[in-house]
Amino acid sequence: MRKWFVGLLVFSATLFGVAAPPAHAAGLEFEIEDEGLLLSNPLLAPDAVNAWKKLGVDTVRLHARWWQIAPGSDAAKMPAGFVPTNPNDPQYNWHALDVAVNLVRSAGIKVMLTVTGPGPLWTSGSPSKKEPRYKPKASAYAAFSQAAATRYKDRVDRYLLWNEPNQKGWLQPQWEHSGHNWLPVAPHLYRDLVNAAYPVIRKADPGAEIVIGELAPVGNRPIIAETPMKPLPFLRSFGCVDDSYRSLRTGLCKKFKAPRGTTIGYHPHPKKLAPDKVNKDVDDAQYADLPRLFSAIDKLRKRHRISVSANVNLTEFGYETNPPDPASGVSLALQARYLQQAAYLAWKYKRVRGLSFYQWDDEPTANLGSGTKRYSNWQTGLRFNDSKPKPALSVMPAPFVIDQKKGSSSVTLWGQVRPDANPQVTIQTRAKGAADWTDATTVTTGSDGVWSKKMKINKTSSYRYRWQPKPSPDNANPDARTSGLVDLSIKESTQYHASLPF
Repeated sequence: MRKWFVGLLVFSATLFGVAAPPAHAAGLEFEIEDEGLLLSNPLLAPDAVNAWKKLGVDTVRLHARWWQIAPGSDAAKMPAGFVPTNPNDPQYNWHALDVAVNLVRSAGIKVMLTVTGPGPLWTSGSPSKKEPRYKPKASAYAAFSQAAATRYKDRVDRYLLWNEPNQKGWLQPQWEHSGHNWLPVAPHLYRDLVNAAYPVIRKADPGAEIVIGELAPVGNRPIIAETPMKPLPFLRSFGCVDDSYRSLRTGLCKKFKAPRGTTIGYHPHPKKLAPDKVNKDVDDAQYADLPRLFSAIDKLRKRHRISVSANVNLTEFGYETNPPDPASGVSLALQARYLQQAAYLAWKYKRVRGLSFYQWDDEPTANLGSGTKRYSNWQTGLRFNDSKPKPALSVMPAPFVIDQKKGSSSVTLWGQVRPDANPQVTIQTRAKGAADWTDATTVTTGSDGVWSKKMKINKTSSYRYRWQPKPSPDNANPDARTSGLVDLSIKESTQYHASLPF
């Protein structure tokens, strides 16, 4: 029965074609990821994708998992007769990814595809180590990337090269010991992977965006070869520069070739930090530290050590919540506030092109030990693992932030209407103790649904905005909707006031 249902999804997507992308797909993209659900739970996936469409999601991130798609996962040698550049080779298994891609595209939502290792054991530079993440062969990754881009070029227009190469779970070794020092290795391995994959993807799908980087936001000082690397030292080694951004031409940089991509992708998970709370470690870069990431990228671009645009796509981002995770989670109220503040800051930074929320449903907690390990897996969902919505989900269709600098009577009001809507919102205000809302002014949204307005406000009043959804096949005469309210009489520890969940 399950196989029949999955086959029906693929057939339906092919039969009825791919719907047009959402009207506000330009500008600041609203993105989401839950590849575990889409790739491993095809019975629940259709409902999730339908909910994302109604929510106004522009782009969904999926993983092309090399180790699952290519044959011979535990073999030391490539299987006989296998042609890795040919996506139609019968030894490839694209089935789960095909179903997920077709399901998303049939809903009119774009797909960005992370082409990532580790690969099968035979793609390692040293298969005898029995570790497929160890020094993957750049030529083998290029062959898989070519096959993926060839297969999906009509359904995918953005490819992300690898996932979090500064983490041991995705690429090893991170370091090698030399004398009394630990020397970075992973950045040079990753540069080889990028330099091998970029041209073959570009040839297979000439108009596609190719995203490089995809770094995790924190790391540690090296004590073993697998210690995860901090993102900014990783970027400097990736571009073969020292801490002062002077070019290096010896060792693993002797034959340096500047890596190319369309944009940089990044995963600025803040853990428990607010979106405007800076990490004091200058080599890490969480959400509030994005300016230091931008500065590093700009210095590398200026010195021609990487070839990318100035734009950045935040391709994975979220806050774990308590419940269910008291060790690493923030409260449900803080998650709702922080996600809105983060969306506003992404817009305010100007060079951010997308913010991908990870994930739709919490993963089940796994008890792998004490402390934070007691609640392992990711609990960053907009819903709990039983599909019950978290409060944050109520504000996702219409995030609302008031940026109020201390001592100023003038503020910036900001929001983003995410489902398709008429291109105007009405800002409303309610005096403290009053029952009725009053229209204050009307603002026109951009093509991405974003609007902003500078105005003077009453510091004890509440504010919200109202918009009119466009008719849809499910609802020909939709009622007007309102955002959550921002009550300025509630004192905040930050200048960024976010709307309260319903």
